[in-house]
Order: sequence, then structure tokens, then C-alpha cells
Amino acid sequence: MKVIIAEKPDQGAKLAAPFPSIKRTGYIEIKKNPQFPNGAYVTWAIGHLCELVPPEMYDPKWKSWNLETLPIVPERFLHQVSKGKYKQFQVIKQLVTQPIIEEIIMAGDAGREGELIVRLVLNQCQIDKPLKRLWLSSLTQAAVEEGFKSLRSEKDTRPLYFEALSRACADWLVGMNASRAYTLLLQQKGIHDVFSTGRVQTPTLALIVKREKEIEAFKPELFWEVISKFNIEGKRYEGIWHKEGETRLDSAEMAKKISEFCEGKGAEIIDVKVEEKRYKPPFLPTLSSLQTTANQRFKYSPKMTLDIAQKLYVKGYISYPRTDSSFVTKGEAVTFPTILKALSTKPEFAPFFPLPIPSLIGNLRYVNEKKVTDHYAIIPTEQIPNLDKLTTEEKNIYDLVVRALLAAHEEDAIISTTKIETLVDQRATFQSKGKVIKQVGWRKIIYPDKKSEKEEKFLPILELREQGTVTKTKVKESITQPPKRYTEGQLINVMKMAGKQISDSDLEKILMESQGLGTEATRAGIISILKDRGYMTVTRNIVAPTEKGRLLIEALGESVLTSAEMTAKWEQRLREIGKGEASSVTFMEQTKKLVEHLLQEAENQVKSWDFSNFDISSMQRSPKKGKGRLTSVGKCPSCGGAVLDRGTFYGCGSYKTNHCRFTVSKTILKKKIRQKDVRHLLKEGHTEMIEGFVKGDQTFQAKLVWSQEQKKITFQD
Repeated sequence: MKVIIAEKPDQGAKLAAPFPSIKRTGYIEIKKNPQFPNGAYVTWAIGHLCELVPPEMYDPKWKSWNLETLPIVPERFLHQVSKGKYKQFQVIKQLVTQPIIEEIIMAGDAGREGELIVRLVLNQCQIDKPLKRLWLSSLTQAAVEEGFKSLRSEKDTRPLYFEALSRACADWLVGMNASRAYTLLLQQKGIHDVFSTGRVQTPTLALIVKREKEIEAFKPELFWEVISKFNIEGKRYEGIWHKEGETRLDSAEMAKKISEFCEGKGAEIIDVKVEEKRYKPPFLPTLSSLQTTANQRFKYSPKMTLDIAQKLYVKGYISYPRTDSSFVTKGEAVTFPTILKALSTKPEFAPFFPLPIPSLIGNLRYVNEKKVTDHYAIIPTEQIPNLDKLTTEEKNIYDLVVRALLAAHEEDAIISTTKIETLVDQRATFQSKGKVIKQVGWRKIIYPDKKSEKEEKFLPILELREQGTVTKTKVKESITQPPKRYTEGQLINVMKMAGKQISDSDLEKILMESQGLGTEATRAGIISILKDRGYMTVTRNIVAPTEKGRLLIEALGESVLTSAEMTAKWEQRLREIGKGEASSVTFMEQTKKLVEHLLQEAENQVKSWDFSNFDISSMQRSPKKGKGRLTSVGKCPSCGGAVLDRGTFYGCGSYKTNHCRFTVSKTILKKKIRQKDVRHLLKEGHTEMIEGFVKGDQTFQAKLVWSQEQKKITFQD
């Protein structure tokens, strides 16, 4: 008889579904059938059933936080059953230790974490029985049946266990030691809060803080542009003045002179360039690209997208979502016509059929076995859902996955770009640009909503040497804009590229395998950790560091712990362990040396710490007692209650008892309002002068003032 261990209960139910079975407490009993002649038991973990033991389990002296007891480096890492999960562990242990069980099938998610979860449970059970590995990329009935017929040897996937274990232990070592060191050293500076650090979370936070500093250091500058309207033989259009490609002028006076010179003058077409470009359909989605698209379209957080995709996977509607490959093998490509035929019967997708490309076989843009890693790209399965029975969120994510596959079977988009050069009175040159979509191709599938596309400018058909006049000119005043904060979706891409700057035109490239911070499966979790630990906020999908997050990065300085490039190299080494190309023992020895280096580095940094520019009053809670406490920033001017920092805004704590509605937004006219600003406002009735408010194209400075008469915040020059 065999025991099959899944990662989660719903996954276990899917694995048992193709066979006659009886549901028991904590497991499902599969009756005798051709696949399992003696029957089988399907049981499951509940996520991570086992966890690394706390420091005091190795040595009592490590229970208290003390610099003298660092570093914390166990000789051998130990695990224990996670709190609240012992009952399910006992179910698994009783099943696998039965004498009649001759083989155990590991059936966690087909990835590193799934490998780790099940093997750790088996290690805790202390059994030595033959193991096999079920490796699935979808949970449809056909895929499950085929998977059990072609089980892998446990040796094939064992390196993934070493990779995941090395990652977990390395993260524990770095986090446990660096967190205690910086928390204790910052306490010596009068900052009583817990500062958690991590091998991946800290360099990610550093990238967010770096962008914030770039925004604050930005000096806005005014510039002017001259725009003219033309009538060339009855054909009307407009152009912008330029000199050798530069359209901006740093003098309003000069812009006015050019404008006045051109008004009513003769104009002639001196150059017409038409360039036609073909744009291929996007790659099939990886988890990162799916998270990015869902964030752009629906403002879903990366974690939300992953959770929804996981549900669709467990239901059997899409393939395994935690993938970093945008390719499929020939085996998957062969099934596409069947999947597409089923999708064509759905009213939501029927308008796109028939598709011009019947098969992707031989198309290396999508079908390339050499570029498929642990899993192929995210695709819909042959099990097509009733879309009306999906939640709105599930329907949206499923729709993105389906449209990507449909687009891959469409023609290229062909866009013609026209550039016109117009010469005014033989002296002033104006340029005009316009686009014409010659062939919509895949864009009608990926971009069905015209509002989601940028407005296209269309030009009339103009010929060289045609002449006319300038009908109107104007001077447009603008101001240079600072870099923008990341959205959550963009942050996923920044992590994947290890902090390298990318533009929208580069997004396609990041879908290829690359080094980066974290993995496809862990990036969303890292972002959630940064939010939960008070290092960053997300307001209307925009990411910003908190005062606490900024202070930690300031304290770390040039530490290797903030280096995105270094962490990316560690990730690469971990991937090599997963492929059997590197030693986990060597990696852990290097991590232990790194910990010693980090501790020494921290002690050396203390001498140069200066936090006079930080509002440390917002970070005054003890490691044990202050968890979850809201910080008071002053007395409410409206009712006398305490004004609290509520994460995304400052609000009166008495809003429930006396219905006080006093609030101050954390972002006013694109300027972040810090705790120290609000403290000053509440104490003095106004803030100090704040620079960087943006209204339209103008940037200005002002004080924020509480108006007792109007009961609201106003500006004062």
C-alpha cells in the first residue's frame, strides 16, 4: 500500500478525485483500482507543517536579546512541528509508519517549497521507506492520472530540497543575527523598536528608499515649448518647435520671440518619413508578468494575484502558477488546438475566433523545451470553467491567462509611424509625429479597452514641398517631473531585475530567466513582509518607505545586506544548488562567514550614525510589548483627542467615541507628509515650510495650517 502526501487539503482532494475513495479525518482512503491495486492513502500538510526551532532550543543563552551572545550559529539546524498543526502531523505519521505501507509518494507543489514541505514532514516522522515524486504542472483529472503513471525518482528532485533548505537556513541565520544586532545597537541610540532584517527583504527596502531619495533630491526646472498649428493646402495639423531634436527652451522670453516670429508665416514640408514596425505578440505569462499585468489593470497586489492564480490552479483551470519560464514544450503546444476549441464556445472569447495561426509547433518564441525550467509558462488547461461561477477576481486573472494564449495565435501588430518636418519662413523647424495602425493583430485581444491605450495622434497625408501657413502659435510652460514611486507591480519587476532600471519597452525582456531578488514564488511574500513590518506603505497602489524603513537603510549604509546585486548572486547560487551544480554545504559555510562580517560591520557603523533628521519618536516600542500599538503624533486640534499614525493617514483616535473626523493625508499634492510635520502642525498650528507640492505643472512651497474656523488644513505661503 502507498501513502500520497500533498501540500494542502484541497490539493489532496484533487489527487484523489480520479479514483474511488472514502474521506476520513485528515486523509482520504483510495480504494483498490488499476493504478493502486492495494489501494492508497492521500493525506496532506497544511502549508509549512514544520519549522526551524527558535534559538533557545539550541542554547538557553540565545533566548534573550544580547549583543554578547551573537552570533547565533547552530552546529546543525533542527525542525519542529509548527504550532497548531500537530494534529495533522500525527495523522501523517500514523499513516506512513504502518507496516503495510511499502512506498511514499511526495506530492507537494512541483517546486522547491513543495519539495521542502513534504521532506521535512518525513524527516520528523523518522521513517526510511522508498520514496517517489509526483510532479504535476496542472491538476486536471487527465494530468493527475498521467502523473501517477510516470512518477519520478526522489533522487531527481532531491537537489530542490537542498536548495529550499539552504535558502530557509540562510535566511534564518542572516535574519536572526542582523535583526538582533541592529535592534540592540539602535536601542543604544534611544530608538526602542524592533528592526527586522532579511537576506531579500532588506535589499528590496533599500531600492524603495533609494527611489524616495531620488525624488527628494530632484530639483524641478521650468521649461517652455513652442507649438504651432499649420494649414498646408487645406490639411490641418500641429507641430512642436525644435533645434537639432531639442524641443525645450530654458527661457520664456526666447519661446515668446519664436512664437511671435512664426505667427502667420509661410510654412513648407521639408521632410516626410514613414517607418513601419511589426510588433510580435507578448510572451506567455510567468508569475512575475502576470502579477505586473494584474497590478496595472486591476490594482491587484502581487500576493493577491498569486493567491487567485493558486486557486485557479487547484481547481484545475490553469497550469502551475509559480513559474519563471515563458515557454512551453512541444507536448503542451500539441494540446493548444483542443484548448482553443473549447474556449471558442465561450461568449467572452468567441469574437476572437477563428484565430489566424492554427498551431505554435515550431515557433521558438513560445515552444522551446530548452528554456522551460521547473515548469512551463502559465496557460489555461483543457478543463474550461463556467466563468459565471468564478469570482470577479478569479475571472479577471483567468481572462489574462487565456488572452495571452489567444494572442500568441494571432498575427503581428503592424504600426506605421510618420514623422513630418515643417520649415517656417526658412528659419524655424517644427516636428510632428503620428501613428497609424496598419494591422491590429494581437492588440485587439490584449488591449480590448481603448481607454487603456495612449491616445494616438493621427496626421493627414502630406507630401514633400507642399506649402501653407502657420495659423496659430502658443507657448506651453511646463516643469520637469521627479522620478515616480514604484507601483507594487513595478516593484516585482525591479526585484526580478535586481534593481536595474527598466522602461516599459524593456518589460518583455524581464520575462526571460534572470538573476534577481527572491524567486517567482517568494517576491509577493517579501513585499507583504515589508508592509506588515512597517517599512513601507502602499497607497492607491503606490509604494513609499516609512520613517522606520528609511532609518534602517540609513543605519545599514553601504552594508552588503542592502546590495541588490549581491543578493541576486546568492539567488543564482541557490538555483545552482537546485540543479545539482553547487554544494549546499559550501553555501552554508559562506553564509556563516557572512553573518560574522555583518555583525562586525554593524558595530563599526555605530560610530558614524546620526539620526537627527529622523523622527525617532515614531519608533519607541519595546521588542516584547509594543506590537501592534499605534503611534500618537499629538493632540487633536478639533476635539483634544490623540492623533494617531494609522499607516496611510493621520487620524483622531476619538473618531468612534465622539465622532471626530480630523485627519491629515500622508500625501498632499504629491508631497509626502512626515510625522515630524504633523507633530509641528499639532503643536504650533502650522508646519514649517515644506517644499515640493505639485499642482498641475507647477511646483511650490507652503506651510500647512490648521484653520479652526474652517475646520480643515489650508496652505500658507
